[in-house]
Amino acid sequence: MKKIIATEAAPAAIGPYSQAVQIDHMTYFSGQIPLDPHSGELITESIHAETEQVMKNMQAALAGADLEFRHVVKTTIYLTDMSDFAVVNDIYGRFFPEKPPARACVAVAALPKGCHIEIEWIASNQA
Repeated sequence: MKKIIATEAAPAAIGPYSQAVQIDHMTYFSGQIPLDPHSGELITESIHAETEQVMKNMQAALAGADLEFRHVVKTTIYLTDMSDFAVVNDIYGRFFPEKPPARACVAVAALPKGCHIEIEWIASNQA
């Protein structure tokens, strides 16, 4: 059965999509960008600040599905500038210190609201 996951602790969807969809033991999360969930403002000071906010948003969205980072099995990182990869990788790695998920990282021409990073992921409550 398809279950829609939504939490006020993570930014609300800014289009016709769900924060996450759970089917059986798998949960598919929509991409998170560096939006402050309380103000709705985009965090733009630096790629460091943007990445920190995205990871906080990931944590909030996971918690909304009763999951943690250890349940994440696959991520996709979208960057508008691959020269930001080292900074993003360092911050991302702090959240996955052991048994990190499978991952892809791709460069894109643009992201919603002009941000520089977006991360989408899949989690399993059996992981």
